[in-house]
Amino acid sequence: MSHPLVRAVARRQTLALGIGTGIAGAARRPAIAQAEWPARTVGYIEPYAPGGGTDTASRLWCTAMADLTGQTFVVENRTGGGGTIGNSAIARSAPDGYTIGLGGIGTHVIAPHVVPNLSYDPARDFTMIGGQWRQPVVLLVNNDIPAHSVAELLALLRRDPGRLQYATGGIGNTPHLAGELFRTRAGLELPHVPYRGPEVMVDLMAGRIPIAWGLFSTGMALAREGKVRALGVSSLERHSAAPDLPAIAETLPGFDLVSWACIVGPAGIPPAMVARISEYSARALRQPTLVQRYMQDGSTPWPATPAELSAYRAQQAELLAPVIRASGARAG
Repeated sequence: MSHPLVRAVARRQTLALGIGTGIAGAARRPAIAQAEWPARTVGYIEPYAPGGGTDTASRLWCTAMADLTGQTFVVENRTGGGGTIGNSAIARSAPDGYTIGLGGIGTHVIAPHVVPNLSYDPARDFTMIGGQWRQPVVLLVNNDIPAHSVAELLALLRRDPGRLQYATGGIGNTPHLAGELFRTRAGLELPHVPYRGPEVMVDLMAGRIPIAWGLFSTGMALAREGKVRALGVSSLERHSAAPDLPAIAETLPGFDLVSWACIVGPAGIPPAMVARISEYSARALRQPTLVQRYMQDGSTPWPATPAELSAYRAQQAELLAPVIRASGARAG
């Protein structure tokens, strides 16, 4: 999948690519004229492990950017802390446009509430460059549950408060917060059962758990095979890959909680350079190969501008702060 110009580097591994000492070395070089970006190698910090969904999406984006600009984009995986270690490195880098990386809902909205002594401030320490992708969460039930719509599920839950539970693959992730937002918005007594990964879907199919929330890519694959029933997606609008599946917002107006990722850099990148990077990114997100792969994984390319991204992050932080606090989620 990797373009010849896009080269992955393991954490702590010296880059043997003829570019000195990699990202750190590039960040120490003098800044060049903003209009020339990129005139040399761009370092991209991916805060999650190689081979995962976000890593794959990042490499597709870097491939498209390399094709458009003719420059090398070096991907460095700096993992740990739910993405916060990599984002700390981004925040500490030089604001010259040659060290950028991946941020998102986990690192820029959820982390400040669940990570003690977080080393950065999402609103202060970053330059918002542009959106990368969005993926909704899907509400799922076991096939034996007598509910075929969100409205029917709400009626069932209200008839017998507290009897049923919902499950997710962890605490403090996007599916968990979607479940908590659903519970609080609808005024439900609906306990949460956290799992430690994909086993939640095994138990949902087996009927050991009646209700679950999962990312669109995972949940819809099971629903299409008839192993579970999908009732709705967590985005404001229906997903183009499942146009017959209603948005939960059609029953609970304003319901909107999706997993999203964005391109960020350290605070202080000159505005003209930010605009140039963002314009290239928007073009990359229209490349047919990238669009096809993102959609196959359940994600939608999201070419938000810097201003749109900044406003969206702030809106999400305000919306989710009380939900995160009420959930009791803590890192570790």
